[in-house]
Amino acid sequence: MTLVAGIDSSTQSCKVTVRDLETGAQLREGKASHPADTIVHPDRWWDALLTAVRRAGGLDDVVAISVSGQQHTPIFLDARGAVVCSSPLWNDVGSHSHMMDLNREVGRDEWIRRTGLPLTLSDTVTKLRWLRDTDAESAHRTAAVAVVHDWLTWRLMGYGPEAGGIERLTTDRSEASGTGYWSGETEEYTEDLFEHALGKRAILPQVLGPHDRAGLTASGIPGIPSGIPIGVGSGDNAAAAVALGIAQGDVVLSLGTSGVVYTRSATPVHDYAGYVCSYADATGDHLPLVATLNAARNFDVGANLLGCTYDELSDLALQARPGAEGLTLLPFFEGERTPDLPHARASLHAASLSNFTRANFARAVIEGTLATQVAMLEPLSACDIHAERLLLIGGAAQSAAVQTVLTQMVEMPVVVPELDEYVTKGAAMQAAAALNGEFPEWVVAVAELPRTGHEPQIEEQHTDAMRSMGYLTPVVETA
Repeated sequence: MTLVAGIDSSTQSCKVTVRDLETGAQLREGKASHPADTIVHPDRWWDALLTAVRRAGGLDDVVAISVSGQQHTPIFLDARGAVVCSSPLWNDVGSHSHMMDLNREVGRDEWIRRTGLPLTLSDTVTKLRWLRDTDAESAHRTAAVAVVHDWLTWRLMGYGPEAGGIERLTTDRSEASGTGYWSGETEEYTEDLFEHALGKRAILPQVLGPHDRAGLTASGIPGIPSGIPIGVGSGDNAAAAVALGIAQGDVVLSLGTSGVVYTRSATPVHDYAGYVCSYADATGDHLPLVATLNAARNFDVGANLLGCTYDELSDLALQARPGAEGLTLLPFFEGERTPDLPHARASLHAASLSNFTRANFARAVIEGTLATQVAMLEPLSACDIHAERLLLIGGAAQSAAVQTVLTQMVEMPVVVPELDEYVTKGAAMQAAAALNGEFPEWVVAVAELPRTGHEPQIEEQHTDAMRSMGYLTPVVETA
């Protein structure tokens, strides 16, 4: 049996899965947690990768490897390949004012025109400006900028603080497209935008093709054999899209640390309304995407407050009627990215002595979370992207309440793919491509959820609550 390995260095943890090259079946896995902070030294991600490899039983029997990971988060390197300073994660809201400055200086629509991105606090380019404004000495020392998957791939090739090699950094289209200084139309960096943000030029990773290999693993890395091909890797959503084999008309709703809705497109889009990010995918096409900061962690809050398990939270929610008798949660616990509300906080609306029950609160947590995700379908439609089928994935996808409420909120078929680590699976497919020059054909089984009847009051209550807080703004024309 020939084995390949995929790695997912996500916001919360590093996961490694080892799979059969022929079928894609997962044979073993390992996992290691990441710090909960939103500014983290990159060494913690490398240490977690090595720990996850060890917990997976080592990779001495695999023939290829590839890495995917959290998008946007920058790693600043000096001329010798050493990390300059800790990295602000994509979900660190401290860069909001710096994003506002960049939009004011260059022009909001100009960023969209040139990069396809309505600039957000999550994008790599805003973190460059954050560094320049808050730590000028570190910005001056920065000779190269990579994102997490780029850097981990580079470390697997043996480069780093003792070996240098910043000119050997590589990336893929999906990661480059999330930086805010790359164009999906020209497939090239917009280096003037990079320099405007950081105040200087720096080395950027070479953008490789979907089936390329980044290099070979170095010797001396615990648990990882030397000399095996390393796939190009990708951002986490692009890896999951590869594993799911999505086609145009498929829309994926992923409920993880963040909430993400994305689809496949043959061409980039430009959403001047400011919601849809025109990312590239890992196949050569494009991945129009809308994201929120708050998603599955909302269920942590609900379960903890009610003193119950996730299954019990789901059971409670299903005991309540749709709309939770008017009780409505706006779940902006960490501020929000879509819509742009970095300083907002969660709020509970229309609570009364009669409706403020455990069941209604559990239902409001589920409905409020899904309402913010379903709302992301509208800006995709405004960009002439038409959804025909919704694929529900992520840690919360198996919740019976999530599945039931979602089918009550959308009027298209909803399917749940079989439970799997789709980011590591996509990375493993890239490992196979580095070995054989093409993606393997691994079948994904899906189950269509039964229709339970449309319940428009859920969305209506959410809209009313948003309006009462002053969060709804006029829609700008989309081109």
